[in-house]
Amino acid sequence: MKKNAFIYIIVAALMASGAVSGAEEIFTWEDCVKEAAKNNPDLVSAKESVNSAAADKSITASGLFPQVSADAGVSKSKSGSGGQSSEGQSGGASGASSSSTNNYNYGVSGSQLIFDGFNTANKVNAAAENIKAAQESYRFTSSDVRLRLRTAFIELLKAQDGLRIKEEIYDRRRQNYELVTLRYESGQENKGSLMTEEANLIQARYDVTQAKRDIELARRKLTKELGRSETAPIVAQGDFAVKEKVREMPDFAAIAESNPSLKQLIAQKNAAVFNLKSAKAEFMPQITANGSAGRTDTSWPPENDNWSIGAAISFPIFEGGKRIADINKATAQLNKAKADEMSGLDGVIETLQDKWTSLQRALDNVDIQKQFLTANEERARITEAQYSIGFVSFNDWIIIENNLVDAKNSYLNAQASALVAEADWIQAKGETLENVQ
Repeated sequence: MKKNAFIYIIVAALMASGAVSGAEEIFTWEDCVKEAAKNNPDLVSAKESVNSAAADKSITASGLFPQVSADAGVSKSKSGSGGQSSEGQSGGASGASSSSTNNYNYGVSGSQLIFDGFNTANKVNAAAENIKAAQESYRFTSSDVRLRLRTAFIELLKAQDGLRIKEEIYDRRRQNYELVTLRYESGQENKGSLMTEEANLIQARYDVTQAKRDIELARRKLTKELGRSETAPIVAQGDFAVKEKVREMPDFAAIAESNPSLKQLIAQKNAAVFNLKSAKAEFMPQITANGSAGRTDTSWPPENDNWSIGAAISFPIFEGGKRIADINKATAQLNKAKADEMSGLDGVIETLQDKWTSLQRALDNVDIQKQFLTANEERARITEAQYSIGFVSFNDWIIIENNLVDAKNSYLNAQASALVAEADWIQAKGETLENVQ
């Protein structure tokens, strides 16, 4: 018995060494969503991409408005004449004269694009479609972040519940070890059975220690998705209930229409259409009105008025085939965008059906594993009582005990897998962090 007490002390010390210290933060799924929506670096980057696309549109649209500039200047000029004659009998002289003049001026000038074959307008429209593409890219990123965040949250839930199960198993293994020890000391059990149950107890202790390590790893993953730079002692608060059961097969094509990855491809195709129109507009003449007004004089402030007003037209004649090459390039990009859209639609529909099927499989497996767990718990209860009075052998009893351990772990794995399958299905639909109620 002293040996048994020594084993218990060692096991308890090893289990205590894995304990987590420090204040713990309790996070629900909604808490995680709120923090990630503000701090996740991938979301911040996607938002800035939208801002950049909006700035590009403003830059392009500026060409449609008057271009006005002001200028002022001062200059100094010098002019002069000089001559030299050689000295002769009548004598000679040399001389030179020069003068310098200051010139002052200031004024404003401006120009306004009147017509360029709608080149600039098409570029503005393409930029607007690029904004839509960036917005859909943000939605896709948000959907992806939601999946990663949800998966990390589920992993922490699973790790926490896994620790609870491992501790329950350890307590059961300890009680079983005590029972086998009593039967061994009374001569009713052999040493091999005692050693087997002692190994099971050590394995259970190791599983508890490993479960605590799993919690720390899950916390690391969750804090990363939250946008934190350091791991925090977070406790996930939630259950394993699947809300998106969707047992009836939905209309995948209808769902695909709102998927952000597909809508991004559509926006990119529309931008390619406008880029092609813009390339064709390069063959059209460009008409610009311009004017200026100011003053100039040789003294400050200048008093002599000057102004001008007019228009200019330019028409491309030959540039080595550059404009034709631009059209060919824009056409190729449009054809590519159309093909990408078709491929994207097929891919989204396929993914939706795949994730929906996986969700149904996972939900069915939860029901099956729950039935196995219930059955194994009942068998273990009956067999333990029978073994304690010698009605069943150790080998029969330990098989049922091991089956119970496996059933508990399998049920937990099935529950967690169903939640992950639900998260995959939601991500396939394109739902974002902003969609979380």
